[in-house]
Amino acid sequence: MTDHRIDVTLAHASRLLNHGPTVLVSAAHAGQRNIMAAAWAMPLDFDPPKVAVVIDKATFTRQLIDASGSFALQLPCAAQADLCFSVGSSSGAALAAAGDDKFSRLGLATFAGRQVDAPLLAGCVAWLECRVIAWPAVQAAHDLFLAEVVAAQADGRVFSGGRWQFDAAPPALRTLHHLGGGQFILPGEAVRGQMLPGLAPG
Repeated sequence: MTDHRIDVTLAHASRLLNHGPTVLVSAAHAGQRNIMAAAWAMPLDFDPPKVAVVIDKATFTRQLIDASGSFALQLPCAAQADLCFSVGSSSGAALAAAGDDKFSRLGLATFAGRQVDAPLLAGCVAWLECRVIAWPAVQAAHDLFLAEVVAAQADGRVFSGGRWQFDAAPPALRTLHHLGGGQFILPGEAVRGQMLPGLAPG
């Protein structure tokens, strides 16, 4: 379902990734598409918002990103743990060679992005559309991609007012954090920090 999506101001786009969730990376080019899981993604800047994500050169998603210059990051939730593990542990290249893809094989619902051609997966709790900032040497040596976030959306039941609201959300909508070997944890109770006496905000 995507009817709970709300637009997220780009000034708050980095907050969608600040808590270190596992992400799903999707990309499309020339009629082919793929989706994979990635545990190493992070925000880099506020204005314009930028992200960094590691995408192994052996993946089919990487081929599509190299060709298209864009991708989408989506944040899966607890209800999608099996899906997240499955798309992260299977080959998109093998399916593409047979004229198929993970979306079709698994019957995944998608919707179109606003700025990039990568398919966005329904049922996630956040979506960031990204354009690659070309840095071929770093991409080749470290599989590290830098990108500008050009559009962002989130599920308003769990992200509102520019912040994640996990305490008020059903557990099934909490984001996934990968510990390795197919094991995930969910964010716990929120704790709000306060400025200690003697320091000025800076």
